[in-house]
Amino acid sequence: MHVKRVADSENRRSFIGGSDARIIMGEDEDKLVRLWREKRGELETEDLSQELIVQLGSITEDLNRAWYERNSGHTVEDVQRKVRHPIHRWMGATLDGRVSQTGAVFEAKFMLPWNFSEEAAADKHMAQLQHNMWVIASRSAVLSIITGGGKWVEITIHADPLYQHLLLTAEKKFWRCVQSGEPPVLFNIETPRPRLDAVKVVDMSSSNHWAELAATYLRTREAHGEHETAKADLKKLVPEDAKEAAGHGIRAKRSKSGAISFEAQPPEGEHAPIQ
Repeated sequence: MHVKRVADSENRRSFIGGSDARIIMGEDEDKLVRLWREKRGELETEDLSQELIVQLGSITEDLNRAWYERNSGHTVEDVQRKVRHPIHRWMGATLDGRVSQTGAVFEAKFMLPWNFSEEAAADKHMAQLQHNMWVIASRSAVLSIITGGGKWVEITIHADPLYQHLLLTAEKKFWRCVQSGEPPVLFNIETPRPRLDAVKVVDMSSSNHWAELAATYLRTREAHGEHETAKADLKKLVPEDAKEAAGHGIRAKRSKSGAISFEAQPPEGEHAPIQ
């Protein structure tokens, strides 16, 4: 086992992988410097054999993949395939798999159920997914998650050109530091939020704020409709050569672009000078 771990460590020094991307785009400077030292051969890759969550993810990976195939009807191929970017040879990935029908990157994860949300999960693994998509030129990724609460979640992530540009920039800077020996610094740029497919149906009955706003919406809906209809009809009545039109408490103004806007006028006499 020790010999295999040393061999894996030496192999990982030659490229930046998906799990490395998360550290490079992260906010932990100590982890970033440790990764830099690992890539330079100054430290062995951290031993995660005693990390329970990591081991749970590893031991449930086959189940996760089988569960995804059963529920999606798709097939996952290229399991544990090691690949390199065709141009940037220092970029690599060890794939959990690739969906044969769509070409999407497949990533299996185990996460604890406390405070779990799809948005947080997508954000946590975004760098790894965007990195792997870039390496194999895939346009999407599937994040298949089993939680400790006995729940399975499938999240589709699309390739984000802006995120991938920032990611590539950060990884290039980090790799130059590996080659030059200059210690890296945190990238410190806020990355775009993950874009998720809207698939959930949510019951908002328990939200008091939702209840208040819903009541206001229902109470004003009919009046709002009448307001919009009247505004549209008033616009039709404004002569085409008129810059302004006023009467009965409202004034219409035409902008240089031709758009017409309305404003309420104060009642006559309200601004009359004081004698």
